[in-house]
Amino acid sequence: MASVTHASLALESALRQVAAEIDAQFDRLLEVPDDPRADLYRAMRHAAIGGGKRLRPLLVFATAQLFAVDKTCAARVATALECIHVYSLIHDDLPAMDNDDLRRGKPTVHKAFDEATAILAGDCLHALAFEILGHEATHPDPYVRVELIAELARASGPSGMAGGQMMDLEAEKASFDLATVTRLQAMKTGALISCAVESAAILGRVSPEGRTGLRGYARDIGLAFQIVDDILDAEGDEALVGKKVGKDSAAGKETFLSLLGIDRAREQARMLVDQAIAHLHAFGPEADLLRDVARFTLERDR
Repeated sequence: MASVTHASLALESALRQVAAEIDAQFDRLLEVPDDPRADLYRAMRHAAIGGGKRLRPLLVFATAQLFAVDKTCAARVATALECIHVYSLIHDDLPAMDNDDLRRGKPTVHKAFDEATAILAGDCLHALAFEILGHEATHPDPYVRVELIAELARASGPSGMAGGQMMDLEAEKASFDLATVTRLQAMKTGALISCAVESAAILGRVSPEGRTGLRGYARDIGLAFQIVDDILDAEGDEALVGKKVGKDSAAGKETFLSLLGIDRAREQARMLVDQAIAHLHAFGPEADLLRDVARFTLERDR
C-alpha cells in the first residue's frame, strides 16, 4: 500500500509541476496585445491556461527524462503538443462539431467569446505549435526540428487526430464495429498521445528502431485512456469531468462501452495498461513515472 501511495503522490506532484510549467509557457507566449487582436489572444488564453489533465505534456517530460533531454527543450515540445490539443478542443466544441457549452469546467470558447473568434483562436494555436517546434530554441539541430515538425503534422492531420475526428462525426450516421471504433480512437485520441512519447525520443536522438517499446506503450495507454473516457461519458460526474456527459449515447454512437459492455470494457482497459507497462521492461526506475501514468488512466475521474 505504501508503494501505491508513494506512486500516486509522485504522479500528483509531477502533474502539478507540468501544469504550472505549461501555464507559464502559455502566459509568456500569449501576452495580450494592445490592438484589435486583443480578444483573439484572450480567447487563446481562456482555452489554454488552467484546467486540463496535461497528460500529453507529462508524457513528453516523463519520456524525455529517460534520455537526459534538456528540460527547456522538452518544455517547448510539450507546449507545442498542448497547442494542438487545445486547438482541437476549441474546434471540437463548435456548433458544427460537438456543439458543447462546457470544457474544463468553464464555458467553451465560442460561448465565452463568439464562433469566429473561437475558429481563429484554434487556427492560431495550430500555427503556434509549428512555430515553436521550428525555433532553434527547441533544439539546435535543424534535422531534429524537422523530424519533430513532421511527427506532429502526421499525428494531427488526416491520418491522425483530424482524420479520427472525421470518423467520429460519421459515427453519428453509421454503425461501426469494434475494429473501426478502435481505429477511430487510435487516430482521434491515440495519435497525439503517441506523438508525445515519440517526440521526446526524437529529442533524445533515439533511433526509430529503438522506439519500438515506447510506441507500444503509447498505443496501449491511448486506447486505455479512451475506454475510460467512454466509461466517464456514461457514468462520470459532470462537475468532475468538466464537460457534458452522456453525449455519445444520446448521439447513438458506437463506443467501446456500447460494443463491449461495462465489465468487458474495464477489463480491456486493465489489460491494455498491463501491456503498456510490460513494454517498458527495458527500463528501470527511471521509467516509473511512465508506469504511474499508465495506471492513472484507469483511476482518473475526469
